[in-house]
Amino acid sequence: MGNTTSSAISKEILEDLKLNTKFTENEISQWYENFQKQCPTGRITPEEFEQIYSRFFPESDAKSYARHVFRSFDTNDDGTLDFKEYIIALHMTSTGKTTRKLEWAFSLFDVDKNGYINKSEVTEICQAIFKLIPKEEQSRLPEDENTPEKRANKLWAYFEKKDNERLAEGEFITGVIENENAMRLIHYEPIKE
Repeated sequence: MGNTTSSAISKEILEDLKLNTKFTENEISQWYENFQKQCPTGRITPEEFEQIYSRFFPESDAKSYARHVFRSFDTNDDGTLDFKEYIIALHMTSTGKTTRKLEWAFSLFDVDKNGYINKSEVTEICQAIFKLIPKEEQSRLPEDENTPEKRANKLWAYFEKKDNERLAEGEFITGVIENENAMRLIHYEPIKE
């Protein structure tokens, strides 16, 4: 083998990531090398994650969204992400199978991690999503979704819940999978020029 980079990342993690993401062994080793340069401790802090994430959205303020993404992947709640949590975060937010992606989206919206989503949590995430949308793009949004509140109202309406009711993971996934508009509203995709 004689290749130091791939032995640096454990075979077990490598196999796991190849299974759970669309990345190749080569890409994962490459990510790992960069990860070790950027994070010699082997862990990413929320601040570091924000900086990495902001590069994907140079036109906008990705800070609050990155914080929420970070929280949703910090599965052991220790305030940092390890390499595996980090790669899965990148994978989930870039591609990923729909159901898996929606399970992640659910945890993104479940701000207090109590296993349910309520309307104020939806509003909070919609505010973060809004900051990702460049200003000139915001001005071109349809009338019923051109503020975070309107976006949240529109999204919430698809689940046919009252404002004080809450949404379980299964209901969230079903509601979004069957509705392209809801699917579009739960995240922000930069417009490909």
